[in-house]
Amino acid sequence: MVRRTALVAAVVLTTTVLAAPHAQAHPLPGHATGDVGVHDPSAVRRADGSYLVAHTGTNIALRTSTDRVAFRSAGSAFPGGASWTAPYTNGGNNLWAPDLSYRNGLYWLYYSASTFGSNRSAIFLATSPSGNSGTWTHRGLVVESRTSDNFNAIDPDLVVDDQGRWWLSFGSFWSGIKMVALTPSTGLRSDSAIRSIAGRNGGAIEAPNIVKRGSYYYLFVSFDLCCRGAASTYRVMVGRSASVTGPYVARDGTALTSGGGTEVLAGQGSVHGTGHQDVLTDVDGDLLVYHYYTGTGASRLGVNLLAYDSAGWPYLR
Repeated sequence: MVRRTALVAAVVLTTTVLAAPHAQAHPLPGHATGDVGVHDPSAVRRADGSYLVAHTGTNIALRTSTDRVAFRSAGSAFPGGASWTAPYTNGGNNLWAPDLSYRNGLYWLYYSASTFGSNRSAIFLATSPSGNSGTWTHRGLVVESRTSDNFNAIDPDLVVDDQGRWWLSFGSFWSGIKMVALTPSTGLRSDSAIRSIAGRNGGAIEAPNIVKRGSYYYLFVSFDLCCRGAASTYRVMVGRSASVTGPYVARDGTALTSGGGTEVLAGQGSVHGTGHQDVLTDVDGDLLVYHYYTGTGASRLGVNLLAYDSAGWPYLR
């Protein structure tokens, strides 16, 4: 991330503007160095001011940074392996799309086990007192999908609503983005209900991320195609709702369950396939954390300042 003082960044993030930039004016990813080869990132700011990033990789890969610019490898969440995921990964150790947060004195890690193109998938939970490699305790299966289901249990995202209720959104392709209720004391599923909150009639939609800002819950998703290197067409879209369970609508009023979405970020120039986003609240305001691909097809960490226009719609600065 480009170095800015907290004061300057706070001014940027709180300035009221008339409208979000047009798609072609999306800012380029902020400056980042070191171990920035990440995919499907999720990030938290620790109490000491440093940053922890979890992302798709062998047994869930970890990165750390002290300044949001220079990143280094911090091992994996499960250096001894995660044998409980084997039925969903065909015995592989590449675990996907973690959601990382800090609540109630613990780091919470929801993550996916699957194989590419299959909806024989599962989302698991682990917790840690420090977030460091090797300190994560397996807490159990949260939700799974089978080939007979019309949904896919990958790409988890935890949100806690204004009433203190815990929810997990997830999903990819198939019938779209889903949501289940969790028990706050355990972080595991509380009932059998599955809610639909976004979809493109079987089209490409993934990676939900829900945050509450002001009067609205904002649902960020990724449209189009990931995982094709420089040919990837991923882009970040958003809708909002007064209720955490929806209905979510785009700026033009189209429901996200009917394919709606307002663009926040898309590829341009030598930056391709921007997506799998995560909103991080920092001392200088909101950030959008995501991955993108270079012209050579390598995946990289992207971080940008996130602001809201006069109508309350998010855009990047």
